[in-house]
Amino acid sequence: MKVDIDMGAASAGAKAMLDLEELLATRLLVQGNSGSGKSHLLRRLLEQSAQWVQQCVVDPEGDFVTLADKYGHVVVDGARTESELTRIAARIRQHRVSVVLDLEGLDVEQQMRCAAAFLGGLFDAERDYWYPMLVVVDEAQLFAPAVAGEVSDEARKLSLGAMTNLMCRGRKRGLAGVIATQRLAKLAKNVAAEASNFLMGRTFLDIDMARAADLLGMERRQAEQFRDLARGHFVALGPALSRRPLAVTIGPVETSARSASPKLTPLPQPGEDARDLIFTPAPEERRVVVRRAVVPPTSTPTADILSQLTQTQFVSAAETPAPTLFPEIDETERNGMINTIMHEMLNDPDASFRTDAVLYQDFLVRCRIRRVLGDPLSLPAFRRNLAVARAGIDGETAQGEPWQQALELSKGLPDDVQGVFFIVAQAAVTGSPCPSDATLARAYGTHSARRARRLLTYFEEQGLVVVRTDFTGNRVVAFPDLGCETGPGDPNGPDEGVQEQHAAE
Repeated sequence: MKVDIDMGAASAGAKAMLDLEELLATRLLVQGNSGSGKSHLLRRLLEQSAQWVQQCVVDPEGDFVTLADKYGHVVVDGARTESELTRIAARIRQHRVSVVLDLEGLDVEQQMRCAAAFLGGLFDAERDYWYPMLVVVDEAQLFAPAVAGEVSDEARKLSLGAMTNLMCRGRKRGLAGVIATQRLAKLAKNVAAEASNFLMGRTFLDIDMARAADLLGMERRQAEQFRDLARGHFVALGPALSRRPLAVTIGPVETSARSASPKLTPLPQPGEDARDLIFTPAPEERRVVVRRAVVPPTSTPTADILSQLTQTQFVSAAETPAPTLFPEIDETERNGMINTIMHEMLNDPDASFRTDAVLYQDFLVRCRIRRVLGDPLSLPAFRRNLAVARAGIDGETAQGEPWQQALELSKGLPDDVQGVFFIVAQAAVTGSPCPSDATLARAYGTHSARRARRLLTYFEEQGLVVVRTDFTGNRVVAFPDLGCETGPGDPNGPDEGVQEQHAAE
C-alpha cells in the first residue's frame, strides 16, 4: 500500500510528499544546526505518519513526550535498569505500541546506555513481531559519535553498536531509522552512510557543508546555499522524497515541544526595593541557626605527658599478637571463594542476559556477604574471571598447556566476546561437541543465533580458529595454535546450559 506523507511545500507551490513505504526501506538522515527546525521536521513526520505506522522516538531532551496527549504514544521513562528497558522494548514490538523513550534528566553516558539497551531490545525481537516501525533518534551524534569523548569506551561501543544495527541491519527486522544531527562531522560515518534519504537544513561550518554536498551529490561550490537556508527550510533528496535536490519548506504541526526557542521579553523597571529583593532571604530560605557551646578539651598536666613519653614499653617476642577481627585467608582460599561466588551467579538463568555492570555490582555485594578479604576485583578482571567461569573448565584441564595457551590467545580479544571464545576453546581442549548457536548466543548475552555465528566468523578472521562443516551438517571448530578441535556438534541444537539447569531442577 502506497502512503504519501505531506511534509510541506516544495518549489512552484507543489506539495512536498514523502513515500512512507519507501522510507521504511531506505531510512532518513536529517542535518541542521541548532535552530534550523530539525525537531519541527521530525514532529511533522511523526504526526503525519502516526496513523499508518508504529513509531518509537529516542528523545534525549524530552521534547516529544507531548505526542502522547494527541496521538496516544506511551512515554517510557529512561530512568530504569538496562534489563528492564530491553524487556519493555520486546513487549513494544509484540503489541505494536508507539512510544517515546524519555531520556531527559540523565547524563550523557546514562543516555547512551539506556538507548543501547532499548534499541537492542527492538532489534532482538522474535521474528514473529518484525512489524514495520519508524525509529526516530534525535541528536543522533550523542548516540553514534564519530570520535571518543568523555564517556567510557564501554558505553560508547554499546551505543554505537546499537545505532549501527539500527541503520545497517534494521530493515529486514522492520526497523526504519530516522536520525537527526546538528553536525554531520560529529556523527559516525558508517551510521550516516546507510541512509538513502536526506533533508539538509541550515549549517555554517565548511566541513559540515562539504559532507552535506557530498551526500546530496552536489558540487562543493553549491554547498554555500546551506548557509542561506531559513528556519524550517531544507534541501531534500532520496527515493522517498525526490530524485533530484529539492527545496522543501516544512509545514505546521499540531503539537508543540515542552521547551521552545527563547523569546525576548521586556525587563521589569528597577525600583528602590531591588536590593531588598536580592539580599533579603525569602521565608522558606530562613533557617534557625542553633549555636552550640564549645566545650574546651580537658587539659592534661605536663608532668603526666612527660611520664608517658619516658616510659619504655617492652614487648616479649613470645607474646601472642592481638587477634584480628577476621581470620586470615591465603590467596588460594580467596580465589576459591571468588570462583564459588562466580558459579553461584551463573546458576541464575537470567545472568547471561544482564549487563556486566549489573553482574559486577551483584558480585561485590556477594563478596561482602562472604567476607572475602583483600582488594576487590577490578571490572576488567571480573569480566575475564566471569568468562572463564562460564566456560566451565575443570581444575585438571585448567592446569594443562592447551588451556593456558587459550588464555593467552584470548588477551587480544575484546572483553565482551571472550566468554564465547572460552566456551568454544573448552570444547576443543576437552574434545567435546561444538556448542550450538543457542549456547554461544546465551554466552554473548543475546537471543540472536545470527550474532553467535558472526562471532565465530570474527574469530576466524582473527586467525584464531578454522570452522568447517562435516558431511552430516555438524560443525567443527579447530584451533591451529592449540593443536586441537571440537567434536562435531549440531549448530541448530538446543542450549546445553538451559538443558542442564532443567535436568538439575
